[in-house]
Amino acid sequence: MAGRLQNKVALVTGAARGIGAAVARAFVAEGAFVLVSDINVAAGEALAQAIGPMARFSPLDVRSEADWVRVVDAVLERHGRLDVLVNNAGITGFERGQAAHDPENASLDDWRAVHATNLDGVFLGCKHAIRAMRRTGAGSIVNMSSRSGMVGIPGAAAYASSKAAVRNHTKTVALYCASQGVAIRCNSVHPGAVLTPMWEPLLGQGPERAARMASYVAGTPMRRFGRPEEVAAVCVMLASDEAAYMTGSELTIDGGILAGAEAEPKVDD
Repeated sequence: MAGRLQNKVALVTGAARGIGAAVARAFVAEGAFVLVSDINVAAGEALAQAIGPMARFSPLDVRSEADWVRVVDAVLERHGRLDVLVNNAGITGFERGQAAHDPENASLDDWRAVHATNLDGVFLGCKHAIRAMRRTGAGSIVNMSSRSGMVGIPGAAAYASSKAAVRNHTKTVALYCASQGVAIRCNSVHPGAVLTPMWEPLLGQGPERAARMASYVAGTPMRRFGRPEEVAAVCVMLASDEAAYMTGSELTIDGGILAGAEAEPKVDD
């Protein structure tokens, strides 16, 4: 039985670990050829090798337009087409320690660094994916936003701002492609409380880690963290022809956090 992405060529950024790695694995399982890309060369190469012959690694710094041109042109030369792009690469700004990221104390350099990866990277990815997808007149771009792109985050101003911008740019790309008369779809995915290595600086180590995890879980209606594979499953759907009439949409995967306040349990008189 053919997979849902049979014969499609996909490029996944930030694919060496976490959600990106789960997306790459899921796409290959559904029949796609996947170009695994990341700035972490060792981890990216190891993942592509582990996935098998339907995956290949290419280093890609999403902040660099020259890198995007090189990688996309190589895909077109080797495969003649690009069907799917998942703009997954992103940073929180906390990777190298607990620098201030609130609106009052965040440094301009830290603000720009987060936007360079999270927003500039998505802009460049969309730009060059559209160019590549014009060859066939169709394709699917999936932009990884966040729950934080829909609500404010007092201690992560740059991250929330960048993800909100990704949400809106997705709609701009969707409308532009439709106006151009090409079937290139663009949708955004908004994970929340999905346990990935990105959480490590926030959870910390030692006895406080368990307490912090319990606190996050308690604020989630489903009372657990999400799994990268659950986000990947939504990306498979958006990348597939099943979603041919979806563009400019945003899908939230957060265990119900943004659904609203939970109903109080009924107490018998």
